[in-house]
Amino acid sequence: MRRLFLLLFLPFGILAFAGSAWAGGIAFIINSGGASISVIDMATQKEVRRIPTLREPHHLALSPDGHSLLIGDTAGNQMMFLDPGTGEVQKRMPVTDPYQLAFSPDGKFLTVNGLARNQVDVYDGTTMKLLKRFPVVATPSHLDYAPDSSTVFVSLQDSDKLAAFDLHTMTEKWSVPVGKTPAGVLWLNGKVLVADMGTDYIAVVDPATGKVLEHVQTGKGAHNLFLSPDRKILWVNNRAGGTTVSLDSATLKLIRSYAIPGGPDDMDFTPNGKIWITRRWAEKVAVLDPATGSYETIDVGRSPHGLFLNSKAPSPTVVSSR
Repeated sequence: MRRLFLLLFLPFGILAFAGSAWAGGIAFIINSGGASISVIDMATQKEVRRIPTLREPHHLALSPDGHSLLIGDTAGNQMMFLDPGTGEVQKRMPVTDPYQLAFSPDGKFLTVNGLARNQVDVYDGTTMKLLKRFPVVATPSHLDYAPDSSTVFVSLQDSDKLAAFDLHTMTEKWSVPVGKTPAGVLWLNGKVLVADMGTDYIAVVDPATGKVLEHVQTGKGAHNLFLSPDRKILWVNNRAGGTTVSLDSATLKLIRSYAIPGGPDDMDFTPNGKIWITRRWAEKVAVLDPATGSYETIDVGRSPHGLFLNSKAPSPTVVSSR
């Protein structure tokens, strides 16, 4: 999934960690198997409430203006819009099979992958009008954009391919094999990286042709890719192997491997250097200290998947409804 660490210009909370200037904030964890969203007080690392969804939410995206957090409910065929500072439901919108979703860097487009229906939908990022539907083969999973928003790259899990779509002409540029069961996609240093979940490596791909240039070994079930806020470290979650690894983003050389059991999936970053990681098979979130390798655990719902950290929001004070 594309990294969602975007700071919002919201008031700082009143709670603070001892000896730290960071006041905490609010975290949203999507429980795909529990049809809910866990709301976490980041200062206390405790769940304070759950927001019910229709059936099976997976991923999310922050709107370009920072006013809405969009939650895709795949089996519910619905997009839920939340206030990213409070968790209040703003509105609901019918959308067909919204699995993975992300706005283009310029905010003009919202691309939504329909995993079960084998379609890639491109919406106007402002009006939410459907501009183009691309039928694909098969199982569109993750996506990322070229920095100039000209192209979106989509992994097709069940055909072992990566597809590129031109957003200016609304045409498919190419679709080529990149490795077994591709998942996470990330643009980095002029190349497209693809985590091949059926292997132990990521593929480095030429964005012009789709040619695989090299393989970088990371661990069993390489699943998702994230760039640190300072852009110096590439993080890879190896879901099947239960590891999270850090690579030098310039050289793609291994820095360190961390044991994160329970199917590490998505991640996001805090201002104090901690990394939150959903553990898909453990009903938990790990809060990793990359300096020591130790992590704390937060209990959430079934099959935690996407997550978003808003460290600028006031810490929530709602009494838990669990």
